[in-house]
Amino acid sequence: MKVVHINKTDAGGGAAVAALRIHRSLIRAGVDSHILVQEQKRSEANEHVVGQGFTYNAGNFWRFVKERLTILPHEKEAGMRYYFSIANTGQNLADNPVVRDADIIHLHWINQGFISLDGLEALFNLGKPIVWTLHDMWPFTGGCHYAGTCCEFNEHCGFCPFLNKPKKDDLSYKTYIKKKAIYAKSNLSVVTCSRWLATMAKSSSMMRNANVTTIPNPIDTNFYRPMDQKKCREELGLPLDKKLILFGAAKILDVRKGFRYLEEALTIIQDNFPAISNRIELVVFGKLDKNWVNRFSFKIHAMDFISDPEKLVKLYNAADTFILPSLQDNLPNTVVESLCCGTPVVGFGIGGIPEMITHMKTGFLAEVKNSLSLANGIYNMLFFTPDQRNDVREKAIEMFEETKVAQQYIDVYNKLLH
Repeated sequence: MKVVHINKTDAGGGAAVAALRIHRSLIRAGVDSHILVQEQKRSEANEHVVGQGFTYNAGNFWRFVKERLTILPHEKEAGMRYYFSIANTGQNLADNPVVRDADIIHLHWINQGFISLDGLEALFNLGKPIVWTLHDMWPFTGGCHYAGTCCEFNEHCGFCPFLNKPKKDDLSYKTYIKKKAIYAKSNLSVVTCSRWLATMAKSSSMMRNANVTTIPNPIDTNFYRPMDQKKCREELGLPLDKKLILFGAAKILDVRKGFRYLEEALTIIQDNFPAISNRIELVVFGKLDKNWVNRFSFKIHAMDFISDPEKLVKLYNAADTFILPSLQDNLPNTVVESLCCGTPVVGFGIGGIPEMITHMKTGFLAEVKNSLSLANGIYNMLFFTPDQRNDVREKAIEMFEETKVAQQYIDVYNKLLH
């Protein structure tokens, strides 16, 4: 069978990482897997780019701008700018030779001017089996990527909290209705990376009758592996005599990533356990303002955005625990990576995170939005023994090892083809 994965880019963001890992795992399993992207940032086996050259890249830019300009009058605030997408512009890939030659079309993240809803409909009209791995909630909402506490998508969207003038027939309602009409005549099989996202998808009237399967994202457990902590710290320039807490995200101050709760938790530890807090330092990777680092009373090691996977493995191994206080998340790649390196994870019991962490065994599930609970989790996870860290890794291998995940996708493909 020949499968083509379609994702906006091959690097940058969790969806790109997950899509590439699925693609690679299928190749290793003997599947004729290809990946088609709009933006190429690396060189992958069987990778194809939709057009090339200055004229084409300028077209990509203006498609992105057109969508943003359409949304701008409806924008609630600048800080929420990329929380909402409508896919009113994009490309038609139905005539792309890689797509035409494929037995199965496998969709991933298609927003920001890559594929419009009309282009999506054209793909469905090819009559080929389509698998869509959901990396957020956008495929079954009227535009938001994560709905927060809003449940309007259960029926038809409207009154959208991400728009400046929410009403019954607002932009989210119109997008939802168009999506629903397209899906109604499609041969679509949905895959979610977590049971939580599967529940959300099935609660939407858009995907209520769809075939939804849950398959976790795969990872190369031979690459994401335990390493000597002291040596990793020396190579990264990190202190050898401190307890290091690791936090990372594409955008550190994204409200959804919950850094404020980590800040509050560290303050609680600082105020109540001064002997321990003097031994704790925070390591942060991702996009952040250097001036922001200076506002804290505790030591922060800013590692910036890390594009080298080997360096990232060393960073997980250098840490005593990884913290991800997200307020809504699917199946974060960072959690999988940390666990495979044997580093316990502290996070809120929300979204798909409880499916990844075994409480007090591989990490700590804190009460949602409870900084005191988060502080308790940090304290407990800082002192894991080598044997406990080994158990963390073994549990991660059981769940996320790539050959197991690849076989689950192959089963989905075979069922669709036969």
